[in-house]
Amino acid sequence: QVQLVESGGGLVQPGGSLRLSCAASGFIFSRYTMRWYRQAPGKEREFVAYISSGGGNTGYADSVKGRFTISRDNSKNTVYLQMNSLKPEDTAVYYCNAGAAGGYWAQGTQVTVSA
Repeated sequence: QVQLVESGGGLVQPGGSLRLSCAASGFIFSRYTMRWYRQAPGKEREFVAYISSGGGNTGYADSVKGRFTISRDNSKNTVYLQMNSLKPEDTAVYYCNAGAAGGYWAQGTQVTVSA
């Protein structure tokens, strides 16, 4: 069956870095645009970044542009989100997604940015 399994979340101080990973199985990963979303407490889920199926195109929310980098390794069926210069407002549950709103979702991983 389809699985998206995230890892790499945790607690980090402001200005620090984290790298999220999302390992996919059960579907043809290399055919899907992959996205990261996040949901902060009391807020709607919001788009963070996307990467095209071949990795040649990426895009970011304005709030993370220049600080976050999305990448993928199709040989490992894995998408990554490198997060640098983290801010308290980046605190959220982060979700990877394949196939946009109607597609596949991971279970979410907590990222907390706090001193």
